[in-house]
Amino acid sequence: MTASTGAVETTKVNLLGLTQPQMESFFDSIGEKRFRAGQVMKWIHHFGVDDFDAMSNVSKVLREKLKACAEIRGPEVVSQDISTDGTRKWVVRVASGSCVETVYIPQGGRGTLCVSSQAGCALDCSFCSTGKQGFISDLTAEVIGQVWIANKSFGSIPAKVDRAVTNVVMMGMGEPLLNFDNVVAAMSIMMDDLGYGISKRKVTLSTSGVVPMIDKLGEVLDVSLALSLHAPNDELRNQLVPINKKYPLEMLLAACRRYVSRLGEKRVLTVEYTLLKDVNDQPEHAEEMIALLADFPCKINLIPFNPFPFSGYERPSNNAIRRFQDLLYKAGHNVTVRTTRGEDIDAACGQLVGQVMDRTRRSERYIAVRELSAEAEEPQTATNRI
Repeated sequence: MTASTGAVETTKVNLLGLTQPQMESFFDSIGEKRFRAGQVMKWIHHFGVDDFDAMSNVSKVLREKLKACAEIRGPEVVSQDISTDGTRKWVVRVASGSCVETVYIPQGGRGTLCVSSQAGCALDCSFCSTGKQGFISDLTAEVIGQVWIANKSFGSIPAKVDRAVTNVVMMGMGEPLLNFDNVVAAMSIMMDDLGYGISKRKVTLSTSGVVPMIDKLGEVLDVSLALSLHAPNDELRNQLVPINKKYPLEMLLAACRRYVSRLGEKRVLTVEYTLLKDVNDQPEHAEEMIALLADFPCKINLIPFNPFPFSGYERPSNNAIRRFQDLLYKAGHNVTVRTTRGEDIDAACGQLVGQVMDRTRRSERYIAVRELSAEAEEPQTATNRI
């Protein structure tokens, strides 16, 4: 009960994140025909509508009913930055009060949206600035809300006509498979003709290796899969990607093989590998990677490290990057080097940080280490020299 009015507070259902079956169940629950689900989904996702009164083919009686029990609420856009190369980054505030980041990368006739799944990340990969922010919450309707915001921002309405967003990659902040239900729902809407009608080949989930959830994903969706590998052996990967201690490479690659085997259509795994100077970029690492992936058809995407303060890592030289690529290519692999985009607005791969209310206290520890490092690097004064 509220203190001022004595009225009972009710929570409205946010229709933005509902899949078609979920939307049909919602209309069943309020005593309405199931076909209303398709009508409302089109208004939300094809036309970017968040006002029930704008839904002209929905009766006034139903519009009033929806106003009383439902809402269409996307994340709040805090800021938008545009890079000199055309990359865009939105900072959006989510229900937890934290902010996450969404990045749009235009390239030719393709527009790829990099979507976040969590506020912060629980995995703490050592070379990723998102991981240094700690973890606060899973995103809910805010996952698909990032696609909704991007389409509205570009005026891509209807969403299926000359749309700006042609590809979606779940490679933003967070580990998508640790927010399984919300991410699966969002990707289902992305591919649904009542949603954004994006091909399953053009919706990609990237994981650091949550093995049981890779198998679970294969039971419900057939989106493209990308593996954040970053090291060719368990010892090094344990340092760079700590979840490897729980799910080592043999177990991880077996799960990826099972997933890809279900896809058919000559679809293959994408392997992401961040190159770190003098850490994982040496010829012996390339040879180990060749052996590891010898009988596993895949596309390899090399990502030169994008620096952030006090990371402890550096970007390899262009010669080292080309050498690594050439070794893989000569072994018969399809290998590309990702072009760094949006670096001037901190939108490059590995640079996303948002503003996370860290419940793990990891960010506090990282800041403390950073401050100690800064003090150690300060030049000595006349009074503190020995």
